[in-house]
Amino acid sequence: MFEDNVLERDVRVPESFERAQSVPASDEADTASEKPVVTARVHSPHESPSTKAPAFPIQAETTREQASGKEHRASFLHRRPIVSAIGAVLLASALGGGYLYLDYAKRFVSTDDAFIAARQSSLAPKVSGYLTAVPVTDNEHVAAGQVIARIDDRDYRVALAQAEAQVAAAQASIENSDAQLEVQRAQIAANQAQVDQAQAALTFAEQQAARYDHLKQSGYGTVQNAQQYTSQLHQQQATLASAQATLELAQRQIEALKAQRNSAVASLAQAQAQRDQAQLNLSYTTVTAAQPGRVVNLTAAVGQFAQPGTSLTMFVPDQIWVTANFKEIQLDQIRPGGPATLAIDAYPERKIHGHVESVQSGSGTAFSLLPAQNATGNYVKIVQRVPVKIVMDDPPTDVALGPGMSVVPTVRTDLKLSLYERLRRYL
Repeated sequence: MFEDNVLERDVRVPESFERAQSVPASDEADTASEKPVVTARVHSPHESPSTKAPAFPIQAETTREQASGKEHRASFLHRRPIVSAIGAVLLASALGGGYLYLDYAKRFVSTDDAFIAARQSSLAPKVSGYLTAVPVTDNEHVAAGQVIARIDDRDYRVALAQAEAQVAAAQASIENSDAQLEVQRAQIAANQAQVDQAQAALTFAEQQAARYDHLKQSGYGTVQNAQQYTSQLHQQQATLASAQATLELAQRQIEALKAQRNSAVASLAQAQAQRDQAQLNLSYTTVTAAQPGRVVNLTAAVGQFAQPGTSLTMFVPDQIWVTANFKEIQLDQIRPGGPATLAIDAYPERKIHGHVESVQSGSGTAFSLLPAQNATGNYVKIVQRVPVKIVMDDPPTDVALGPGMSVVPTVRTDLKLSLYERLRRYL
């Protein structure tokens, strides 16, 4: 039972309580005078609401607790000065390091959606035939012009020989036409001489016929002689006409021979084209690399029958780059020529330097096989990815790099030196 339904309890500060327990009995009075005991009156459950409990000084007790905490902290600093100094140095170092990191990191943008790219192609022959040699193997690096495969070329050598024979025949036909033209020109000269001769004989016959016709009219000549020379005049006229016709025929023959020669020239051009095609077909029997690169996924084998356009191997050129798909919100400060650092997942210990060559004019989805149709249906805005082409300045030559390998590029967007870089330069 509680007396008068009131329970009185002594409420003390824990520290004061501990001190009260640890001090001697003789000093109990002094301790009590320094730390007065606060007595609180707590109502019992059976006390009537009208009964009032005396108030106690809670505010004074709180003030004493705060003072006690300050004294405790001050006592800790006095008792542990080295630990406190180390803690302060570590805190200052953490704050300074965080600021240096944030000041340095804000000058870069990075993405893990990046891969090595190249214009890889398939090597295939243009002519058919059995493979006689495949002097390369898988993943071998080849130089420009190096032989990848050889096709049996005997049929193509025979075709080339036939084409060369046709060229020789066409050249002989042209020479024959030239010879006929020379002969015809000589014939024309001979016919021209006959015409001149007939013209001279006609002139003499005209003179003779005129002379004897005058003698007949004057009575000094006979009619027979006049008729005889008149007949010779007519014969010479016919002879001249025949010589002129022969000359004209010979001249027309020249035109026919020239047309025949032109036909021979056209035949020669056709034969030369066939010879050139035969030479090309013969050269196609040797499949070579057009540029330096690596042979990948080799399927050619000796004895295999190769068809035109059938892939013998895949070829990856040495000219490679990185396609980095940055978010469109990261493109604000990315410009062509900006420096970049490339970390290849396959070789994490290597840091390759490069630069931004170009930024694609459009997002990747815009050029996909099935581009998104945002004008239909419900629309949810999604941050797009834009391909950025990064070229390596110092590509490694002792390791294999190929399309599809993962890269983490970091592009510097602010060329101004950060505080960390300035400190490193000065220190």
